[in-house]
Amino acid sequence: MSKRFEVFLGTNSQYYFRLKAANHEIILASEGYTTKANCLNGVQSVKTHAPYDVYYSKKVARNDQYFFTLSATNGQVIGVSEMYTTEAARNNGIAAVKRDAPDAPVVDLTTHRAFS
Repeated sequence: MSKRFEVFLGTNSQYYFRLKAANHEIILASEGYTTKANCLNGVQSVKTHAPYDVYYSKKVARNDQYFFTLSATNGQVIGVSEMYTTEAARNNGIAAVKRDAPDAPVVDLTTHRAFS
């Protein structure tokens, strides 16, 4: 399978999603959600907001690595990227989310079924 969102249950009994690119690298990850329905709402929010530059914040971590966050209209962060060693790599990560998220299928690893 190529690009996709994966929904899974963490060891803390919370639901999470991650967006994987076609190369299977995780390009965006969520916070924990108390219900699967809220997690799926988070996925839908990423799909809705991903195409628009205004929802991305480019950041630098304390260890001088680069990352970005994707926020909803209300300013709440809905996804955080992996860490990158260069600004260019971070910008490529943003481009990948913009390209892949809107039409990426969702794979529910809690039931092992795929849906869009």
